[in-house]
Amino acid sequence: MRDHPLLSQRRRQVLRATSLAIVGSAGGWSLGTAWANEPRFPITPGQRATAQKVAQDGVALEDLAPNAPDSHTVQRGDTLWDISKLFLKSPWRWPQLWGMNLDQIRNPHLIFPGQVLLLDKSGGRARLRVANGAGGPPTNTVKLSPSVRGELLDNGAIASIPLHLIGPFLNEAVVFESNELDQAPRIVATQEGRVLLSRGELAYVRGELGGARDFRIFREARPMLDPLTRELLGYEGQYVGTAELLRSGGTSPTADGKGQDIVPATFTIKTIRQEANIGDRLWRAPAMDWTAFVPHAPATPLDGRIVSIYGGALRAGQSQIVAINRGKRDGVERGHVLAMWRAGSRVPDRTDPTRPMLQLPDERNGHIFVFRVFDRVSYALIVTTTEPVSAGDRFSQP
Repeated sequence: MRDHPLLSQRRRQVLRATSLAIVGSAGGWSLGTAWANEPRFPITPGQRATAQKVAQDGVALEDLAPNAPDSHTVQRGDTLWDISKLFLKSPWRWPQLWGMNLDQIRNPHLIFPGQVLLLDKSGGRARLRVANGAGGPPTNTVKLSPSVRGELLDNGAIASIPLHLIGPFLNEAVVFESNELDQAPRIVATQEGRVLLSRGELAYVRGELGGARDFRIFREARPMLDPLTRELLGYEGQYVGTAELLRSGGTSPTADGKGQDIVPATFTIKTIRQEANIGDRLWRAPAMDWTAFVPHAPATPLDGRIVSIYGGALRAGQSQIVAINRGKRDGVERGHVLAMWRAGSRVPDRTDPTRPMLQLPDERNGHIFVFRVFDRVSYALIVTTTEPVSAGDRFSQP
């Protein structure tokens, strides 16, 4: 299935705006330095317990992928999901991959390009080990020049999933619990009276800015309704682009000196997905969060429905974004892998003269990966799918 036009556009914007950040500094830095400054990425007790058990017992040979290689050299562009898929039937079973080499890979977020992973199938169980015998970066330290980050974290380690697919949506996909945008700063006038604003043009804004300089622009938020109960889950902001403050507003004396005119703040449009307009709202841009996303299954049963396809499409395919009707209050975590299900049809039994109706069972339709969690709604990436995905489709724990 071809990429949705929205996703293709966002991929191009990632490279142009370098929204995936810059690796290193002007003088470059080494992987050895990154290892010394090891970050404290989150490992849940359940993941650690699973990994410790697998570290002791290994993985059953039947759990290996049919064509699992004897070795794999980690490449730039690899992700933990990719490597898991090479060795295991279920790539979301990340703790098993870690547990297969718990002694050498002390922190599963710190697997680096250049390391060689060897598959040991002795004794009827499978384990992984690092060929160079070290849990850190390869001994032949690689010097990195500044470049756009693809699938590497700030410390040079590979990411859990392809960051270029979710990076643009970490700041764009926003759900408000109530319609807070009604009270947010708003565009009240445009440069030279233009109807629509494009990149590089000026917008004049009224409202409390709170000392911030960088803002996202949203159009009127749309209510998100539960597909089954029609309960209001929140309001999805319609992302327009980003803007930067040039001059703060205030007041100035009127021409007759008898009063004060309002002077709006002046903004420049930095990036744009759709042209901005008078009435659009500004919301402070948060810092980009590049903490590793660790694939894992929910600890307790979880099921629900897909609320919508991001961008307003009716159907979605692999690598597109969906919203689901479960969030923090339901125990959803960033990194959860969930199974999607295609609803079984209700059809007549044509082999029976009485034509009784048959309810066909639901069939598994792929996996989604949760990367943004709000109180009652979450956003997820479609990692695999066999059929187009629609609002109302069911999901469950994998």
